[in-house]
Amino acid sequence: MKLRISLISLMLGMTLFQLSYAADPWPNRTIKFVVGFGPGGANDLVARVAAESASKQLGQTIIVENKPGAGSVLGADYVAKSANDGYTFFVGASGTLTNALIKSTMPYKEGDLIPVSFLAVSPSIIVVAANSKINQLKDLIAVSKEPKGINFSTAGTGSTPHFVAEMLKLSTGGKYEIIPYKSGSEGMLAVISSQVDATSEASPVVIPQIQGGKLKAIASTWNKRISALPNVPTTKELGFSDVFIGHWAGLYAPKGTPDDVLEKMNQAINAGLKTEAVTNRLVPQGIEPSPGSRADFVKFLTEEKGRLEPIIKKSNMKED
Repeated sequence: MKLRISLISLMLGMTLFQLSYAADPWPNRTIKFVVGFGPGGANDLVARVAAESASKQLGQTIIVENKPGAGSVLGADYVAKSANDGYTFFVGASGTLTNALIKSTMPYKEGDLIPVSFLAVSPSIIVVAANSKINQLKDLIAVSKEPKGINFSTAGTGSTPHFVAEMLKLSTGGKYEIIPYKSGSEGMLAVISSQVDATSEASPVVIPQIQGGKLKAIASTWNKRISALPNVPTTKELGFSDVFIGHWAGLYAPKGTPDDVLEKMNQAINAGLKTEAVTNRLVPQGIEPSPGSRADFVKFLTEEKGRLEPIIKKSNMKED
């Protein structure tokens, strides 16, 4: 009898503990940011800075977990199918929008991931080898109209460099031979070694090579000059406003995550991005923090999809 009473008391105690734990305000345990790419890239760097700064705002640990593969689809699918309790988020990039437009099948639906906050953008910088005869965007366009045209390296179908090449092709009418590589870094090295004529890569990837005298920057494809390369004009300034794209990062949550949790995370992200510590860490690498509301992020995604979908169709982008 005493044993039975003890077991009942133990079970009641555990139930009360679980109810108390569940009733604690969010967050009451470690949060996870999943990155759909390997460590070391712009997306991973932004995720880690955002996680660290938001962690300080929330008073709770945020860890970053890399789940690369299939153009970030594996990581996105993992989060889309995770519990919607506010403890698993996805740090997405442009592929989160464009994969469904390019791939024949997807393991999750677009609405399975809910936008939470814009994080930052790394403008794409059009670069050529340091010893190239191309010095300005107008030179690149001129060479593209020669019989041989331009060999342009990319990080694969649907990557940001691929979009830049297709935008240039549609906007200027030149000939751009797309040469896909496994990563943006490999595509950049192909330019340095003169295997290809040009590429366009994320600012933190190319800035060290520009500063080291191995690459020349001829234009930025974002809508304003970046602090780390103030002398590099934008494509918009040069008269090609249709050539506009960046390597952005944004935070998503599984569908059904409570609104108050999404709002609280958005506020924590924004507060962290506005700190001097974050600015000092990201801006010198060519990454621009981009705080804003959830509605701001949704508006950006809607406009971005509206711009990129016609380019996908006109250039007949298909999965590799």
